[in-house]
Amino acid sequence: MEVKGFVDLSFVDWDGKVSSVLFLPNCNFRCPFCHNKNLVLNPESIETIPFEYIHEQLNNQKGWIDGVCITGGEPTLHDDLPKLCAKIKQMGFLIKLDSNGTNPVMLKELIDKNLLDYVAMDVKAPLTVEKYSKAIGVNAEKLLEKVKESISLLINSGIDYEFRTTVVPTLHDSEDIKQICQSLKGCKKYVLQKFDVNIGQTVLDPTFTTKTITNDEVQKCLVVAQKIIPNTKARGLV
Repeated sequence: MEVKGFVDLSFVDWDGKVSSVLFLPNCNFRCPFCHNKNLVLNPESIETIPFEYIHEQLNNQKGWIDGVCITGGEPTLHDDLPKLCAKIKQMGFLIKLDSNGTNPVMLKELIDKNLLDYVAMDVKAPLTVEKYSKAIGVNAEKLLEKVKESISLLINSGIDYEFRTTVVPTLHDSEDIKQICQSLKGCKKYVLQKFDVNIGQTVLDPTFTTKTITNDEVQKCLVVAQKIIPNTKARGLV
């Protein structure tokens, strides 16, 4: 497994828990607002961190952290992800997976083998080919059914999870959030994340521009979402 980034201590990547974070390379999306562009476009330019080092650091964090977040990139592109999760589980840590939901087969395997404790799945836009393609930077036609399958899998799995949408003002409005929520009815938790315009200065697509989204605009989306999914939260408001 090629791990390209490691954060030994994080208070923001898993609600209510202290975690370490592993970053895996490669992604099948090209979201124009993505701020992990080197992981997506040029992962070979980033030094691989030996698992022996990660193992040592995690051992040092025992008693301080609750679990490990595995993010990317898109982790489920890696066939050896179950082995990585199993090694972390053997060390006694909980595991949170960040995913775009395009590999429901891998997701189901991880859940069935009890290798995950929490899944955060991004839902980038309303589930139409046109809107999803615009949000993810590639043609979504062959990916949407997999995304829908992963949504259904998580809702019916019994595992703890959240769906989340990064609200980008040039891509989303409150009607888009309403449509997303209608596709997620019955879910445990939905999170709106405010796009950080400062991070946006280093996004994947240098031609992508966005205005600053205000707290009030996010709050408007939150009100709309909570009418459909009462347990909707907002992150990134200041």
